Amino acid sequence: MKSLWNEQEAQAHNNDPLQLRVYTSRLMGQDPGLVMHGGGNTSVKTQVTDRLGDTHDVLYVKGSGWDLGTIEAEGFAPVRQDTLLKMAQLEELSDSEMVHLQRAAMLNPSAPNPSVEAILHAIIPFAFVDHSHADAVLAISHSPNGDDLLRDLYGERVLFVPYVMPGFALARAIYNQTQGMDWSQYDAMVLLHHGVFTWGDDARTSYERMIQTVDAAERFLHQQGATGSIQTSDPNERNLQHLAQLRHGVSSLRGGAVLALLNRSPEACGFSVREGVMEAMNRGPLTPDHVIRTKPKPLHVTDDLDADLQQFATDYQAYFQRHQDGQTCLDLAPRWGIWPGQGTVAFGRSLKEASIIQDINRHTARALQWSEHLGGWYPISEKDTFDMEYWELEQAKLKRKGAPAPLQGKVAIVTGGASGIGRACVEMLSAQGAAVVALDLDPEFASSVWAYTVHPMVCDVTDPNALRNAVEATIEQFGGLDMVVSNAGNFPSSCALEDMTDEVWNQSLHLNLTSHRRLLTYAAPYLKWGIDPAVVLVASKNVPAPGPGASAYSVAKAGLTQLARVAALELGSDGIRVNVVHPNAVFDTGIWSQDVIEERARRYGLTVDEYQTKNVLRTEVTSKDVAGVVYSLLSSTFAKTTGAQIPVDGGNDRVI
Repeated sequence: MKSLWNEQEAQAHNNDPLQLRVYTSRLMGQDPGLVMHGGGNTSVKTQVTDRLGDTHDVLYVKGSGWDLGTIEAEGFAPVRQDTLLKMAQLEELSDSEMVHLQRAAMLNPSAPNPSVEAILHAIIPFAFVDHSHADAVLAISHSPNGDDLLRDLYGERVLFVPYVMPGFALARAIYNQTQGMDWSQYDAMVLLHHGVFTWGDDARTSYERMIQTVDAAERFLHQQGATGSIQTSDPNERNLQHLAQLRHGVSSLRGGAVLALLNRSPEACGFSVREGVMEAMNRGPLTPDHVIRTKPKPLHVTDDLDADLQQFATDYQAYFQRHQDGQTCLDLAPRWGIWPGQGTVAFGRSLKEASIIQDINRHTARALQWSEHLGGWYPISEKDTFDMEYWELEQAKLKRKGAPAPLQGKVAIVTGGASGIGRACVEMLSAQGAAVVALDLDPEFASSVWAYTVHPMVCDVTDPNALRNAVEATIEQFGGLDMVVSNAGNFPSSCALEDMTDEVWNQSLHLNLTSHRRLLTYAAPYLKWGIDPAVVLVASKNVPAPGPGASAYSVAKAGLTQLARVAALELGSDGIRVNVVHPNAVFDTGIWSQDVIEERARRYGLTVDEYQTKNVLRTEVTSKDVAGVVYSLLSSTFAKTTGAQIPVDGGNDRVI
């Protein structure tokens, strides 16, 4: 591990302790070997003069919810140092009371909640304090003789603290242990089975002591041959049906849709087939902080998914009963799984949650193999793990937890997603919590800016292989499929029947009808394992009210509507809903340029505004309006509706 300190960059903040704190915090956050996804914390002690002219000794400590890799100055909570030191002297204090007292001692009431380790930061008598959960140090700590190995490695310059539950108990234990101690005799503190603290009177000293401490552990592991012990393996042939079924089962246990991120890398597959891996993982997580995200152990995935999930739920209930003391039991669903020959799977109600768990799994797999090379994997006890998972602060969060987004954890495919109605549907579904795969022929759209939950994919939907691959890539990416918006299409130039060519006719049928049939064919086996699965096909007003010169388009859209009706009949027994929308005169789509709109308005003797609102309701219909109806049909609002045809046209007198 190398220092990322850049003197020129640091000089830009040299007169501002808080900005230097931001700078070195980000340096730490850039290295996943130190911290991951909100883990670890940092602080700086300084003086602040308030608006009334009073000067206070303040601890700026990382606030709850902020990630060290991206933290800003406002991510640090300013807490009065004297209050924190008084709290350290209390014999007893619940963690809930500690949080309230810390918040009451803040100079800025709008700042985030201070870290639960703020008191510990205050106790350490140096300006800058850094804390990490370094993989290498934890791997050594979890080995059978880890305590002795670390003491031999670091010698007298490192203070060692046996594992204590984070929060007030840890702060109080260190306060008692260090009374009268000369802190200048130490460069770092190792909390066994938990992490590392370093400090200094300047930002660089504290940061580089962290780097040096962790680098020593990494070098030790390398010298012992542990870093070369990572097992790799080629994955077995993928089984996407099994993955979709697995996601469905976990979603049922969780009480809501989850995403299932499959890691089939050689490292993950090697870990999945490692001898004794499940027995080792049953002993506990890499660091206590992870159990809140990962639960104590992973799911063992076999060919009998029902039995696997039932066993996990039974084991988890027994674990809860062994240790509970009036707490509320969490859901019984696993957060990740080990699938021999396929790799590891991370389950999350959102893409962010699942991605964090997947990253934790990668680090856990690596550290476990390092520990096993040193003799075995022995993290904290099951009781300590339970106490962390059912920490009173985490229980309080459950009571404050709001309702998830309506489509949270669900997966959608939208064709023709680059513009118009398709893009509006992509944005609408993503905003409602879904992970969306957007397909389009436009090669430029994949590089445009999309929401984090949108996965753009260039795909010619008239190419059966490309379309099948896109569906399978969706399953491999997110674990399953719940919603399909089959929207891709075009409007051929007007052409009378006597002038119709086979080329124009066949091209319209191929894109506006056959490609939709293929998408249903490829998606149906996975939709059967979807969560409240639903399909919406985008047809046209031309189905109930065709116009002259549009036979190729109208016939294709009529066939699409009939296809939807048959699909509703065939797929209904699997709980898959299939509905149709019939938009008309949606002028913010690609086929309507301003010149075309003006020309059409002149033809009717109308102004542009009059032409765009030439419907019964005298209102303009936009792509967003159509997307709103599509979303409603996919949502629980229409959970009992299938085979329906919904006009989105402001009221068309010919249709009515």
